[in-house]
Amino acid sequence: MKIIGREELERKLFEETDGIKFSRHKDKLIKLFAESEREAVIHAFMQYAREGGLKHWRGFLMTDILGLVQEGESAYASFFKWALTDPATAYWAVDGFLKTAGPEAYPLLVTMATDEAVELAVRANAIKCLSVHSQQTFDSGLPADPGYWKPEQLPVQALLQWQEEGYPQGIGYAPPVTHPALLEPITPLENLAAKLEKKLAKLRKQRYDKANPDNHLVVANENDLVRITEKWTLPETYALFLRNFSPLHVQIDGDSFEQGLHLYGAQELIARQSGYSMNTVTNEVIPEWPLHLLVIADDGGDPYCLDLSVISNGDAPVLYSQHGIGYWEFEKAADSFIDFLKILTK
Repeated sequence: MKIIGREELERKLFEETDGIKFSRHKDKLIKLFAESEREAVIHAFMQYAREGGLKHWRGFLMTDILGLVQEGESAYASFFKWALTDPATAYWAVDGFLKTAGPEAYPLLVTMATDEAVELAVRANAIKCLSVHSQQTFDSGLPADPGYWKPEQLPVQALLQWQEEGYPQGIGYAPPVTHPALLEPITPLENLAAKLEKKLAKLRKQRYDKANPDNHLVVANENDLVRITEKWTLPETYALFLRNFSPLHVQIDGDSFEQGLHLYGAQELIARQSGYSMNTVTNEVIPEWPLHLLVIADDGGDPYCLDLSVISNGDAPVLYSQHGIGYWEFEKAADSFIDFLKILTK
């Protein structure tokens, strides 16, 4: 079998006119030479980002370049500074410029972020990346994906004030408050919560936004608990789980769930009854819904409910039904909330 060298693959990359074949050449270059000849591969990709014939791939290549370039490699800063000027590469260049130039990138990125002539997506991404890099909280209260930010939401004045102060480093966001039992569990409930927390920690390693923390088990807000207990008499096990291990934007994937299970926390439990037992537009009870069922999670809208009519030994069964079929037909998903947690921790 003929062994293809790096230079031959690079030649094919620049000559290719088919996007699918281009992707194969690119992946092969990374697989065969990214470790042994990393700088040469980076140089080839950067050259293509500047001059390549497939315009959409000039942009897509930026993510591969970002993956190959290491933190603080200032020799590449000039490339990313140039890439900020090209609409095909500007969005990804923000992260690369910060990665290679560090705080020296702040002045230019603030200028771009506050310039209304710059594409909104690039401005928003610049602000998001500046927030993360500087540990300032410019992104507070904004969606995790800057692609959803609106022009009027951009914290332009805060950026200009930061610039005037000389770009000081911030202190970032305080982590969510968690119960010590997650680290030293004793009871069956605590052990299951700790096991679920380990599963969620793996998800947080894949993707996590400190401004919008998710997939945590946290200590519930007391006011939320008061409002909940005014509406329902909860089984002791579930009440304790909500108090000490309230899910914070928890989404669990797995073979048991078609679209991923959204496990409700104390801060959203009441609001999440909307569309099931309550019509929040008219503030009226929906008569078709069995009032003894409390929705504690959903899988793409299919509710998982605690049956509050059969509380026994401090726990209650969890029922499940499909939605959108014109009626509710419930089946048992777990004999108890404890057993439901066992399913979630698999």
